[in-house]
Amino acid sequence: MDPYKLDKVDRQILQRLQQDSRASYQEIARDLIVSGGTIHVRFNKMKEAGVITGSQINVDYNRLGLEVCAFVGINLKNAKDYPSALVKLKNFVEVVDIHYTTGSYSLFIKILARNTKELHLFMIEKLQSIPEIQSTETIISLDNPVSREGELPLSH
Repeated sequence: MDPYKLDKVDRQILQRLQQDSRASYQEIARDLIVSGGTIHVRFNKMKEAGVITGSQINVDYNRLGLEVCAFVGINLKNAKDYPSALVKLKNFVEVVDIHYTTGSYSLFIKILARNTKELHLFMIEKLQSIPEIQSTETIISLDNPVSREGELPLSH
């Protein structure tokens, strides 16, 4: 599939939506000095092309008591175990991201927990109960000074 071609206005629309996904077409139009109809048409084209797949809010998980962020590298017993392991991992609310990777791990997941005790319980009671998993390595995040999730560079 060929990449969708963004022009300057498309990039500006996406950048504005990345800053505030709740901005109205009229607000964006006013900022970009174009008509609201232009924003509406371009937004719909990008949505139909699959460039825009939804909108999201950013949550401060620390404010909700989820103070531990950890990454777990998982080695599966066999590559064919991926589909069944994935189904099981998706059912754990603590798992917020799953990546199927090359390199040292078969899967790399992101976990959120209230504290290290809850992370430990998750590892023992949930993650280690998945028979497809051969081994894991856990890395606890101490800080997240840069987060550009939802803020893709659009200069390409």
